[in-house]
Amino acid sequence: MRKSDGVFGAEARRARAFVSRSPMLTAFGALALGLVACASLDEAFAPPPAALQQAALQAWSGIKRQERPTNDPRYVSRMQRVAPRVIRAAGGDPAQWEVQVFASDQVNAFALPGGKIGFYTGILDLMDNDDQIAAVMGHEVAHVKAQHARKRAGRAAQTQFGLAAAGAAAGASGMSNPGALMQALGLGLQVGNALPFSRDHELEADRMGLRFMVAAGYDPYESVTFWRKMEAQKSGAPPEFLSTHPSGGRRIQQLEAEIRAMRAGAAGS
Repeated sequence: MRKSDGVFGAEARRARAFVSRSPMLTAFGALALGLVACASLDEAFAPPPAALQQAALQAWSGIKRQERPTNDPRYVSRMQRVAPRVIRAAGGDPAQWEVQVFASDQVNAFALPGGKIGFYTGILDLMDNDDQIAAVMGHEVAHVKAQHARKRAGRAAQTQFGLAAAGAAAGASGMSNPGALMQALGLGLQVGNALPFSRDHELEADRMGLRFMVAAGYDPYESVTFWRKMEAQKSGAPPEFLSTHPSGGRRIQQLEAEIRAMRAGAAGS
């Protein structure tokens, strides 16, 4: 296979040739790429905070119906110790947040706008102590505090707007298979802009979360210990370039660098 074949093969080559011959489509393609590249437009394309929180509330209600919330004290008592401390350290009021544990082997946790945080028992089973819970709690609180969901929605709207414009131009120009072009453009937009934006959010949440857990009185080195354990759990993970999350190695390196910077700052103050 020729290197240029990549994922899409001959269809992608024909699509690229078509773009080069079509001034109108080239203009629309430039518009799509330009929109996605402009982070300053995230706010313009993002939904109103109230609308996003309403959607998040509906999603949260659906998750609690579909998943299995648990009151098992082995898990809930740990979360009740850690969550309020981290939320307060982040400047929040624990009474305005909702933290739920779900009975599942999933090794995961998540956050929704409006202060909704879910932990699965699968990830809690991997955590040796409260400090490691605080590391992930800080990360999830950071996603909410930084409004990452709203910013991602704005970026997704930009991407869809640009792809719609390119698709309309392709159809108007009579291309026999505009879907091939849209597929090629979609991958370019996704790999070039949308996914790195998501990885940037994850790394920012790591940095913010580390500071939240330290402010709450937890040991930041336990975050590194936990992510090393998570890295050991992986099997067949995609390369970082095509992943929505940073690789474990990159995440650990950033955490270690951030801890050193925090220690140096504390020593110099």
